[in-house]
Amino acid sequence: MDNETLRSIKNRRSLRSFEPEQLRDNELETIVNAGLFAPSAVNQQSWHFTVIQNKDIMKRMSEDTKEYLKKSDNPHFLEMVQRADFSIFHNAPSALLVSGDTKAVMPEADCAAAMQNILLAAESLGIGSCWVDTPVHLFNSEKAEQWKRELGIPEGYKPLHAACLGYKSSAPAPEAPIRKENAVNYIR
Repeated sequence: MDNETLRSIKNRRSLRSFEPEQLRDNELETIVNAGLFAPSAVNQQSWHFTVIQNKDIMKRMSEDTKEYLKKSDNPHFLEMVQRADFSIFHNAPSALLVSGDTKAVMPEADCAAAMQNILLAAESLGIGSCWVDTPVHLFNSEKAEQWKRELGIPEGYKPLHAACLGYKSSAPAPEAPIRKENAVNYIR
């Protein structure tokens, strides 16, 4: 079976190379709206979306996140932050944070479902995306509250997921990576 939705699911790839031009407002609104229609536990819709298109803010977030991650004992993070050209948003023109209501039943699952809708909507419009949770680490740092205020994240919400969005500057891999074997059991 094949249809437009399944093609978007199968064709979506994590891109880390974007054109510098900003997304059109109607495209961005369509992408965010897809997140609003994600399923959520007991229909709490426990998310809050923050769209960031200000290059200065994105650069400052990247620098503060890198400074925080330099204190990590995670070798992957330490390798990333040593690269002078590393940006937590991969130099995309737009970024999106999905924050969850900490009092909700399952904000992590709610926000992950919203993020998946966002990524699939972007693909359906021919827009590149990458789910990048590196920016979320900033909200574990000593500057977390400062950043939450600056970004207008409501009280009681915690950033859980992030994505970068932009027009594709390079073609994604033509074939999906091989899927893990033995990942499904049918019990009938």
